[in-house]
This record gives sequence, structure tokens and C-alpha cells, in this order.
Amino acid sequence: MSTVEGARVSETLTHATRAYLDHLAVERGLAPNTLAAYRRDLGRYLAFLDGLGHRNPADVTAADVAAYAGALRTGDDHGPALAESSAARGVVAVRGLHKFWLREGRVERDAAGEIAPPAPPLRLPKAVPLDRVEALLAAAGAADPPFGLRDRALLELLYGTGARISEAVGLDIDDVDLTARTVVLSGKGGKQRVVPVGSYAAEAVGAYLGRGRSDLVGNGRGGPALFLNARGGRLSRQSGWTVLGSAAKRAQLTEPMSPHTLRHSFATHLLDGGADVRVVQELLGHASVTTTQVYTLVTIDRLREVYAASHPRALD
Repeated sequence: MSTVEGARVSETLTHATRAYLDHLAVERGLAPNTLAAYRRDLGRYLAFLDGLGHRNPADVTAADVAAYAGALRTGDDHGPALAESSAARGVVAVRGLHKFWLREGRVERDAAGEIAPPAPPLRLPKAVPLDRVEALLAAAGAADPPFGLRDRALLELLYGTGARISEAVGLDIDDVDLTARTVVLSGKGGKQRVVPVGSYAAEAVGAYLGRGRSDLVGNGRGGPALFLNARGGRLSRQSGWTVLGSAAKRAQLTEPMSPHTLRHSFATHLLDGGADVRVVQELLGHASVTTTQVYTLVTIDRLREVYAASHPRALD
């Protein structure tokens, strides 16, 4: 018998698992901390297999792997119950081990091939209340000109259209029609959609085009890009993040902010206001309404507030 991270198992299983860990370290180049996590996860797995009386990789069945995946969530003699993310990592480690054993000819079938990691918990988008969005937009406009005009226009357009940051910085001047108050956004896969532009965003973009962009063009060779950097070139995604971060800091916002936060807020505020989910789907450029429906879960908090305040039998 031998030991891997405290798991006393057969020499055959130990050797076969160490070969996989060596593969991860040498050929895959995993970071030391990641490798240590794999070693701990597989040590627990080997202890579990030893408890079943298994001595060779070929002894392991799909039912064994499934039972181990369940034990990670419930806890057993070999370790405590794990959170879903940690349990998922443990199953991924086991799947990789069995795939390696199959490739190396140690087994004739992959016992873990059909065992899926636990599904991660649904992470609801975080929407920012309107008053904080307004504080953010005002702070963006407080930057020194011409950057204040550009930054306010960029953030107003992100929140006013639900655009991804890549879509916004990818805009050319001709993509924006301030007369019709529309913008043509190029989404994933090059698919284009026409989105209405609200009055606040249209005013901010108009002010930037009239009084700010020309100063930035003078620093470079010009070009069709709508949003320009200090050198007169197209603003990058990373610079768009910086614009938002600076405005959030200036507005003294404490919640985490990202361009996607504004996109989430755009969708959530529309639904709170009574918009149909399929309309929001089109505005966001989602291929499937299923992707958009996650935002309907966010608004349940608002529904509870209205229900508690309005229904005569809502109080405890």
C-alpha cells in the first residue's frame, strides 16, 4: 500500500494517478497551486476507491464515479461535503484522470466519460439602481474635456442601448443616426441589430461629436471610429473599462461596476418597466430568449416589494 495526500491505496492506483499528475505538471504546465488542488482532489478519490476494495484502474465503474460525485456533495468518511464549485472541480479532476488512463491504455473504457460535474448555482445578473446609474453618468461627464464628453457619451450609450463594450467601442460614426435616434450594433458572429437611442444618450453623443471628438481627431490621423483615445485612434475595450472604473470611483460607488453591469441594468430596468422579454431579447441581441429570461428572475425582488405593499393578505 502507498499514500497520495494521505490516501492509503494500492501501489497500482497510486502509480497510475502519479503518472497523471506528472502529465499535468510537465506537459500541461499547471500552476503549483492548481496542481496541489488536483492532488488533494485525487487523493480523496483514491481513498474512496480503496474503500470500495478497488486496486486497479480497470476495477472502477461508471456507478463508482457517480457515487463519488454524490459523496462530494453529501460528505462521507473520506471528507466533508463540498460547495458546488469545489465538488465540480473534484469531478473535473476525476474525469481528467480517467481520460488519461484511457489514452495511456491502462483501461479499456472511460468510466467517468458520462459523469457531468455538478451544475454551478445560477448567478443572477447584478443590476444597479437608477439613482446610482445616474450618479455614474454624471461623474463621467465631470472629467476634463474632451474626455468628459466622450466618457459621458460612451456610458450613456452603453446604458441606453444595452450594448456590449466591444459593440460600443467598435462603432463607427456612420453607425449612429442621431436624427432617427438609432444605432447599428454588430454583435457576436457579426450579426447586426438596430437599437433605438434614448434622448439622453443621443444628446450626449451629439455633444461629443460637436465639441469633443474633433479635439481627439487632431491628435491622430482620424478615422471612422466613433469613440477615440487620446492619440486619435479607436478606443479599446480595456480603455472602455477604465473609463467606467474612473467614473465609478469619482461617483463613490461601492458596488462592483463593469460594462456588463450597465447591460444588466438596461435589461432589468426595461423589464421592471413592463417591457416584454422578447423585445428585450431583440435589444440585447440574444440568439435565444432563454438567455434573456434570466433577467426575469432578477425582477422577482421588485415583484415581492409591490406585492407586500399592495396585497391585503400579504402581511404576516
